[in-house]
Amino acid sequence: MHKIRTYNAISSKGLDRFPATKYSVASDCQDPEGYILRSQKLHAEAVPESLIAVARAGAGTNNIPTDDYTSRGIVVFNTPGANANAVKELIVAGLLMGSRDIYGGMTYVQELDHMDDAAEMGKLLEKEKKRFAGSELVGKTLGVVGLGAIGSIIANLALDLGMNVIGYDPAISVEAAWQLSSRVERMESIEALLGRADFITLHVPAIAATKHLINKDSLALMKPTAKILNFAREEIVSTEDMVAALDAGTIAGYISDFPAPALLSRKDVLLMPHIGASTEEAEENCAIMAADQLMDFVENGNILNSVNFPKIKMARNGGSRITFINSNVPKVLGSVLSILADAELNVIDMVNKSRNEVAYNIIDVEGELAANIASVIAAVDGVVRVRVL
Repeated sequence: MHKIRTYNAISSKGLDRFPATKYSVASDCQDPEGYILRSQKLHAEAVPESLIAVARAGAGTNNIPTDDYTSRGIVVFNTPGANANAVKELIVAGLLMGSRDIYGGMTYVQELDHMDDAAEMGKLLEKEKKRFAGSELVGKTLGVVGLGAIGSIIANLALDLGMNVIGYDPAISVEAAWQLSSRVERMESIEALLGRADFITLHVPAIAATKHLINKDSLALMKPTAKILNFAREEIVSTEDMVAALDAGTIAGYISDFPAPALLSRKDVLLMPHIGASTEEAEENCAIMAADQLMDFVENGNILNSVNFPKIKMARNGGSRITFINSNVPKVLGSVLSILADAELNVIDMVNKSRNEVAYNIIDVEGELAANIASVIAAVDGVVRVRVL
């Protein structure tokens, strides 16, 4: 029986994917092979020896000590694209609210609760509505920084809204490139994009290279009428530099899903309470994807959408399956294959992939495996973790 520990409120649509005949899924299970979670912070959590994988029902994994888990041979999954539609719809709302003073107008109307004469209210609104006039999105230029699962969707949708779209992503994947309309103009640098765009929307992960990607230097390149939308991660934008730019009139507005005290009570800032992926459908999609990826790894050793290990998949070819994680150095795979040869085990099929400092291997062999085969392979210098499936 495989054991999966849950954190947070995971959608039942995802948890129901685990067959009760093979999995025990609970928030208090002991010696779990896998975790499935949303925002639970794991940095201070003790790591059980049994843990082989963590599935985050969402895109960001900064709540998981990924580097530490990598060194322990623990695979960390996320679910890119599962909440893309929910985020897309909120960004559209952000664009519309940033272009026209919808929020200001609605707030003003609610302040008229002292009036009880409909005709008088109508006259007043007709007189005051010019205070909330804005501009249309048609013909404006949207700059999309990061053209992954969400960024490419937003770029295509903005074209349908009649906007001109420019994009920047030095590491765009083949899958994302296929999804992207040919009408999106690729920019050679983020600096060039910032100088042309009327609206900029950010869709990059929170990693060391993107921390404070938007700072005083990048803000200085923008049009004074431009506005930035951040529905990706708080750390991508320097709050201090953003406030300074808004005060100086360097840019016109900031629309974000990540409130901070310094941004409150400003008319040039629109803040939402981190609700980008907070729809029933998005939570279900993320939970289902996380559960499926976790099961495929537990049962077959396949890896899809990991943030710390390579993408790797091999169909079952009969026989027994061995998987092992090792430091990405020479001779490790050869040593393991020698062990299998000495045990007179014929390799049916195998695949080896690496990512940065780690490598991962799936090997299917004919015949029965000796009970000690895993411990023999684990003793090879550089091997981090071995599993027999």
